[in-house]
Amino acid sequence: MWLALATGAIAGSSVFLGALTGIFVRLREMYIAVIMAFGAGILLGASVFELLTESVEMGGLIFTSTGFLLGSLIFTGFNLYLAKKGGHKRKSSDVKPSGHSGKAILFGTILDAIPESVIIGVAILQNGTIGWLLVIAVFISNFPEGLSSSVGLKKNGYSNKKILVMWGVVCILAGLSSLAGYFFFEDTSPQTIAMISSFAAGGIIAMVTDTMVPESFRKGGPLVGFVTSLGLLTSLILTHFQ
Repeated sequence: MWLALATGAIAGSSVFLGALTGIFVRLREMYIAVIMAFGAGILLGASVFELLTESVEMGGLIFTSTGFLLGSLIFTGFNLYLAKKGGHKRKSSDVKPSGHSGKAILFGTILDAIPESVIIGVAILQNGTIGWLLVIAVFISNFPEGLSSSVGLKKNGYSNKKILVMWGVVCILAGLSSLAGYFFFEDTSPQTIAMISSFAAGGIIAMVTDTMVPESFRKGGPLVGFVTSLGLLTSLILTHFQ
């Protein structure tokens, strides 16, 4: 149980580390874009090679497809709402729109983190060990999000303390979400676990293609396509060393 809490917190902690980097270190936008593209590739690979593959093996194609579509639809619906509040800029280092964008960016980041963290806890529950591919994927992908968003929030007048508190909340919730995944699904059937895993995969893939890939391409240009491919290949290689 405590392993799930610690692992989820560690995976989510890169948001905070990225925020520290964004506040105190000046990085070129190209570097941020490349890191984000690599993280997007790893997340895509983890979703397919680990979450969806295992979901089909555990629960079959129908349960996997149902969970995947629900995850994609629900994430997209929330993201459409957050976009109206400025939350679609949560991975951008640009100056944010005025209004509720700070809260929207925070809630959007939490929305990104919860399915990833829950499934980390579920994976530990099912396998008895840490699923390193997903943990590494989440850790790498969260870093540029915290970095880029913090740069943009700082440009918009947010204090360093407020920014760090925001991402500290995300880290805590990531750990608690992983713990919840471990605690609440202890006696769950394989079909339900399959739906949960594919639900998380649907949400992750929708998030990657909706926010991470467009932002990395906007800042990094065509090069990020190759970098994303490298991230996907890295996921494939990591699956053979688990």
